[in-house]
Amino acid sequence: MHLSENVLGLEASATMAVAALARELRAQGRDIIDLSAGEPDFRTPDFIAQAGIAAIQDGRTRYTPPAGLPELRQAIAEELGRIHGRPIDPAGIVVTAGAKQALFNACFSLFGPGDRVLVPSPYWTSYPSIVRLARAETVLVPTAAERGFRLSTEDLDAAYDDRVRGLILNSPSNPTGAVLARSDLEAIVRWAAERNVWVISDEIYGRIYFGDGRAPGVLDLDESLLDRVVLVDGASKSFAMTGWRIGFSWSDPELARVMAALQSHITSNATTPSQHAAVAGYSAEPLEAESIAAMVEVFRRRRDLIVGLFRERLPSLPFAEPDGAFYLFFRADAHYGPEAPDSVAFCRAILERAGVALVPGSAFGDDRYVRLSFAASEEALREAVNRIAASL
Repeated sequence: MHLSENVLGLEASATMAVAALARELRAQGRDIIDLSAGEPDFRTPDFIAQAGIAAIQDGRTRYTPPAGLPELRQAIAEELGRIHGRPIDPAGIVVTAGAKQALFNACFSLFGPGDRVLVPSPYWTSYPSIVRLARAETVLVPTAAERGFRLSTEDLDAAYDDRVRGLILNSPSNPTGAVLARSDLEAIVRWAAERNVWVISDEIYGRIYFGDGRAPGVLDLDESLLDRVVLVDGASKSFAMTGWRIGFSWSDPELARVMAALQSHITSNATTPSQHAAVAGYSAEPLEAESIAAMVEVFRRRRDLIVGLFRERLPSLPFAEPDGAFYLFFRADAHYGPEAPDSVAFCRAILERAGVALVPGSAFGDDRYVRLSFAASEEALREAVNRIAASL
């Protein structure tokens, strides 16, 4: 079959592939503990779900403007303003079918052939593919486990040349859980501004942070640094709305108009009932804060549990303790061998022998590592660690 160069070599998301295999084995009757999922294991809060149901029952199911319902854009702008203590223009908001589409819109609008985009490694699995779809080139910027996988301007200096047009940040990080301090984030964004490099800041896990409040974000920085910044966020993680597919971007209104025009030719708009549900999420301030705080507290307990279990039962699998998100990125190459020479084979062996689904680190740019999601019950996490320890 003759295919376009746009998709040659493109592979399906590795995280979704592992989750699909785990579901298939479970359907066959295997007892599988799935720790591969990149989504909260919580129900969407009822006040949000009911708003979506009411929208369907009331017939609010028609097209919306490509950039999203005006009331949703306004609610998101007000939410960002409350969090970061500054006025946010809703004209800079574009509502998308998940944060992944916001990332695509930004990359496709800003980059093209001959451009290079810096992507800190380990990286979320879709970043290089999205950059490639824009016909740009990904330049990986390795970060050190000894520094908790936190990016520095020295790392960027080592990778920079005059063809670099973009930098994708992700804090809190998937897969490592690393969080950039405000001072480090400011230094990185200033570094980019001085070189006319666009920064796309993926802050989808910003509310799942084990420090105080929300993780530091680009909107905490001085306005003079934000001319070439695109913020990407959404409802998937903080509101447990992964399947509703609501993300958004914030940028200069001129760029927002370009991205909305692009979106008008791709998906037209994010699903209308989902947008109405998200209005409830972003507008109901006390309920929103309570639901997020309750979820983060559960994730904090699970983080502490899994860290303690690994140190006690799996000391040969080192890791950097995550400060946000809900992943443990641990090093497993000490257990590689002829039968399991890489992270893919290691994860396959753990799935087959122990019935625990993990994601190979090769999907995130470092084959020495494996990602575990602790978006699972404490009972499941304890049993999973016991099974892995027995299988090793």
